[in-house]
Amino acid sequence: MENENRTVIKEFILIGLSQDRRTQILLFVLFLFMYLLTILGNIVLICAVIANSRMHTPMYYFLCQLSFLDLFYSTNTVPKLLLDLISTTRGRISYIGCITQMNISLFLGQTECILLAVMAYDRYVAICFPLRYMVIMSWRICKNISIIVWLGSFACSILSTVSSLRPICKGNQINHFVCEVIAFMKLVCGDTSFDEAKIIFISFFTLLVPFGFILVSYTCIIASILKIHSVDGRTKAFSTCGSHLTVVLIFYGTSMSMYLGPKKHLSTNNKYISVFYGIVTPMLNPLIYSLRNHEVKVAVRKVCNI
Repeated sequence: MENENRTVIKEFILIGLSQDRRTQILLFVLFLFMYLLTILGNIVLICAVIANSRMHTPMYYFLCQLSFLDLFYSTNTVPKLLLDLISTTRGRISYIGCITQMNISLFLGQTECILLAVMAYDRYVAICFPLRYMVIMSWRICKNISIIVWLGSFACSILSTVSSLRPICKGNQINHFVCEVIAFMKLVCGDTSFDEAKIIFISFFTLLVPFGFILVSYTCIIASILKIHSVDGRTKAFSTCGSHLTVVLIFYGTSMSMYLGPKKHLSTNNKYISVFYGIVTPMLNPLIYSLRNHEVKVAVRKVCNI
């Protein structure tokens, strides 16, 4: 029977967030609005940075990468989710499509985890060592950091999804609205303890280590800001760092509860937690940076001719 299941499963059924038709329609409208806002906000933010030569600095270089990640991360999952919410054959996805979606989500998600830590380091150098900032964060160094972040995240995503190559013998229904690695692993044959331990191990380096690095960086930043005598200088520094810290708390908080939380908790609530870091956070990022950063607000107004 197990061998038979290994050969006949060519597609999966995504259970989704709700089976109630009215709820599905409400979710479709809500997620469509959030997705459009995500696309518009991140594209406008990228265009604003490109169009304003004063913003061609390492901080906004990494911010553009964050917007790029949010664009593609949400596009990898939300259009399929919207289609499933209104389609009569909702929830169906091919084996290859599922594996592809899962790998892309892991790759982009892990890249964002590490990129947020890099952005914290950038702010640390800018505030604590302002005179040496352009030496420490030169364009050559920034580009090398970007290459390491993207290639390292890609390698981690491949390691995280090795289990996806194992045979499937526990049905084809995934209790999620996307192909997510933890939900997917519940369908593979045999004992998955090693794969679960591997995910926790990788999450330690892509979640806990960057988050700890961010906390240390901001401890140093806050200590340095409190030494600034100028009120305007302190206000500008807190405004710039506050936007980044808000994004960090939302993203890491939901991600760590998802991949490092108790098993029992994950099995029942993981797909609802995914809504926050997979749909809500990509929408909030450009809004947070625009509302809390005066320089970004001015650049966005120029791009939008406001």
